Amino acid sequence: MINLILAEDHNIVRNGISLLLGADKEINIKGEAVNGLEVLNMLAKGIQADIILADINMPEMDGISLIREIKLSSPQTKIVILSMLDNEKYVAQAFAEGASGYLLKSVSADELLFALKHVNTGGKYLCSELSIRLLDKLLHTVNTPFDKALHEIDFSLREVEILHLIAEGLTNNEMSDKLFISKRTIEGHRQSLIEKTGSRNTAALIRFAVLSGIVQ
Repeated sequence: MINLILAEDHNIVRNGISLLLGADKEINIKGEAVNGLEVLNMLAKGIQADIILADINMPEMDGISLIREIKLSSPQTKIVILSMLDNEKYVAQAFAEGASGYLLKSVSADELLFALKHVNTGGKYLCSELSIRLLDKLLHTVNTPFDKALHEIDFSLREVEILHLIAEGLTNNEMSDKLFISKRTIEGHRQSLIEKTGSRNTAALIRFAVLSGIVQ
């Protein structure tokens, strides 16, 4: 059984969500609130909740502020945001503050119930609409100049190996000992890497390796 507190300042929306959740045998609504302060008062009075389902825009105390307070006073309680706001800034902020889930109010009943049950088991959940949107954005931005350059450059396996060692801070002598090749050969590979990537120096070479994903 999932004990849940619902925080939503619009009565019609809150009543609709309450009816939906109340019909599920695995969810027990312990209380309803119109803002974050009411939620905190409920918890202070001893009402136990596994999950708080809260809007992000509420009077007196919004969802983000509520997350911060809950993480201080009741860190074991999980918070899922249910909002009309689909801006990535709010999504990122909610998770950064400690939310376990972020759902748009356009989610289906099945997805809402699945998300709550998934979060209750210890997972995190981002609704499918936002997940697909972020994936599309990632796919459109994956072809960065570094990514294109990486595919155009023909690195040898030895050059990639040396690039990793350079990023780790090894000197030419240390790389020579580690790879059992001469210092002159190491210097030749280093110079080849700089020329292939168009880097002006070793620092720029390491930056290229990191941004292109060769070195994590």
